Amino acid sequence: MKSARAKTPRKPTVKKGSQTNLKDPVGVYCRVRPLGFPDQECCIEVINNTTVQLHTPEGYRLNRNGDYKETQYSFKQVFGTHTTQKELFDVVANPLVNDLIHGKNGLLFTYGVTGSGKTHTMTGSPGEGGLLPRCLDMIFNSIGSFQAKRYVFKSNDRNSMDIQCEVDALLERQKREAMPNPKTSSSKRQVDPEFADMITVQEFCKAEEVDEDSVYGVFVSYIEIYNNYIYDLLEEVPFDPIKPKPPQSKLLREDKNHNMYVAGCTEVEVKSTEEAFEVFWRGQKKRRIANTHLNRESSRSHSVFNIKLVQAPLDADGDNVLQEKEQITISQLSLVDLAGSERTNRTRAEGSRLREAGNINQSLMTLRTCMDVLRENQMYGTNKMVPYRDSKLTHLFKNYFDGEGKVRMIVCVNPKAEDYEENLQVMRFAEVTQEVEVARPVDKAICGLTPGRRYRNQPRGPVGNEPLVTDVVLQSFPPLPSCEILDINDEQTLPRLIEALEKRHHLRQMMIDEFNKQSNAFKALLQEFDNAVLSKENHMQGKLNEKEKMISGQKLEIERLEKKNKTLEYKIEILEKTTTIYEEDKRNLQQELETQNQKLQRQFSDKRRLEARLQGMVTETTMKWEKECERRVAAKQLEMQNKLWVKDEKLKQLKAIVTEPKTEKPERPSRERDREKVTQRSVSPSPVPLLFQPDQNAPPIRLRHRRSRSAGDRWVDHKPASNMQTETVMQPHVPHAITVSVANEKALAKCEKYMLTHQELASDGEIETKLIKGDIYKTRGGGQSVQFTDIETLKQESPNGSRKRRSSTVAPAQPDGAESEWTDVETRCSVAVEMRAGSQLGPGYQHHAQPKRKKP
Repeated sequence: MKSARAKTPRKPTVKKGSQTNLKDPVGVYCRVRPLGFPDQECCIEVINNTTVQLHTPEGYRLNRNGDYKETQYSFKQVFGTHTTQKELFDVVANPLVNDLIHGKNGLLFTYGVTGSGKTHTMTGSPGEGGLLPRCLDMIFNSIGSFQAKRYVFKSNDRNSMDIQCEVDALLERQKREAMPNPKTSSSKRQVDPEFADMITVQEFCKAEEVDEDSVYGVFVSYIEIYNNYIYDLLEEVPFDPIKPKPPQSKLLREDKNHNMYVAGCTEVEVKSTEEAFEVFWRGQKKRRIANTHLNRESSRSHSVFNIKLVQAPLDADGDNVLQEKEQITISQLSLVDLAGSERTNRTRAEGSRLREAGNINQSLMTLRTCMDVLRENQMYGTNKMVPYRDSKLTHLFKNYFDGEGKVRMIVCVNPKAEDYEENLQVMRFAEVTQEVEVARPVDKAICGLTPGRRYRNQPRGPVGNEPLVTDVVLQSFPPLPSCEILDINDEQTLPRLIEALEKRHHLRQMMIDEFNKQSNAFKALLQEFDNAVLSKENHMQGKLNEKEKMISGQKLEIERLEKKNKTLEYKIEILEKTTTIYEEDKRNLQQELETQNQKLQRQFSDKRRLEARLQGMVTETTMKWEKECERRVAAKQLEMQNKLWVKDEKLKQLKAIVTEPKTEKPERPSRERDREKVTQRSVSPSPVPLLFQPDQNAPPIRLRHRRSRSAGDRWVDHKPASNMQTETVMQPHVPHAITVSVANEKALAKCEKYMLTHQELASDGEIETKLIKGDIYKTRGGGQSVQFTDIETLKQESPNGSRKRRSSTVAPAQPDGAESEWTDVETRCSVAVEMRAGSQLGPGYQHHAQPKRKKP
């Protein structure tokens, strides 16, 4: 799309004669042309006088599943194949011509694909004139006797008219007649037989209520828009056989009322239908047409035939035109024959024909875009700019869509199946156009002069062409003799004249007497008529009094009913207020009820969540205790098995002593030797099982320090002042560490690792120490941040809380206590052997568990 040259937008101005509150939709009509052949496939069916239906022809499938689609479109009126030009004109164009004569503008254009009958509808054919000749015929039938003389109105180049007096107009006519090649007047010229049949209209059509106190002038112009350029088809270009001069394109201008017009366009004043159509036919021959694959005479341009009607009132005497330019009323009817939209793959256009088709489609697309934007602005209240300037066609007629007249469109369609897709696009455009509304123009202002001025000073008989009474009376008198005296001695002329005058006087006296008699009789008749009228007036006065009494009674009844009505209205108002209060209370109660319901729902949902949570906790606790019971049962079973094994060993030793009396002591298994070496347990709980404690003769155990896995890095050892010193064997020790009680930026800047010693009270009452470790990173702002990576836990636990010593009843107590200690160590070892990593008996058992030995 070509973009128009940028221009500063102007604020919209309120134009004369436009009404913003009253709007009419664009009238869209549909005309269906007959098929070329009776057996041709048809894709359009007329349902009724306002609806048509499109059928998908054979071979066209809109959906992939093969379904055929039928669509209906509505119009203001649909004209079928048998519609005559007269019927179409009466419905569509007649109101526009009537508005034109009454000072209002109009736009009528035909739209459709190539070969759909647009030019036939607008121009017509021999023997069947189209809309254009019928409009001209109606105009001249209406204003024929009220036309101004030629050149009284004179066109200027500012889209307005000037008025000339009768003398100037006469001089202009004489000047034109004295030219070398004067144009013959239409009354003296024969009609061209080429178009004589088109303008021969049998039906007489005339506008109603034509202003008789005005004079009219008709001016026509004819232009075409070809490749988005405007050309004047009536421009007289001198013929040069050697170097022919191409026609010059015209420019669009804006007048003082912000109306668009073609600057320098030829406007011809015409006085009859024949003369106007001859001017049109002269321009029609210059219009660009071409032979395409779809149409033998296809229009390659948009043609616009403008009929401008100029109207000026007569002066107060009714003799001459009022010489005031402000009183001139100019109305215009534009008849537009749009070029047909077409697809190049069907027309098989090439070269210049292809460029013409592209420009035609582009201008029609701009027209559709303008309609879409206008419809969107009116329906949704938006204020988008309508792209009128993108095309000369839309720019020329922007005033009509802004409220300068009525707009009518005739959609011409060809029902043959080959034009189905083009007709579908035409129908969609028509559907959008019908939703566009145009402001309704108001009637013209009245000049303020007395009506009936034209015939005021023209004598007319009372009835038709009958003579006046004075003429009849004068003719009844005897004729006067000759009064010429040629001789002094002439004594006959004067006596004859005196006698004739006496006769006339006597006749006059008789006529006066007769007139008096008739006047007296007429006075008597008038008196009788007055008496009759008086009696009738009295009768009517009596009836009027009765009616007045009835009216007064009805007024009293009305007043009573009004008072009653006011009382009822007051009661109704009180009831409405009470109802409003009750409704307000009802709404408040309903809101309170809804609030309580929501509160109950929340409480119920909280209760359900709590029940589900408690149920989960109960289930988890149950499973936990079940596992604990299973573990304790397994430990008890293992303990009992170990006791049985010890008894079996003792029995074997006794049997060996009895059967083999030897002095040396039998060897025990490694498990028994380890148990014999176990020393007596200390009273205080040990953090490590006694299985790994040295015997009494062994040297004292030196406390070992756990070495960090990152001993090569420098650490910040953060030990809060509130921590307590524990007595566990395993103690954290990090070399090259900076010990602080409160973390500070200086210490963090010197180290790469960080360790926080945290103490808390476990569930069994013992102190649990956690070593929280992390890495130190430098931040972008120059500080340090710590990212924690690992946690180690140290916990001290008493073995008495989880196991019982062997009671004295299991084995006899030895005097030195060795047997009880051995049994206790054995039991503890067996339990320690059974434990695994992850057991719940404490951290000591997790670090020092041993695999269980097999029985020998």
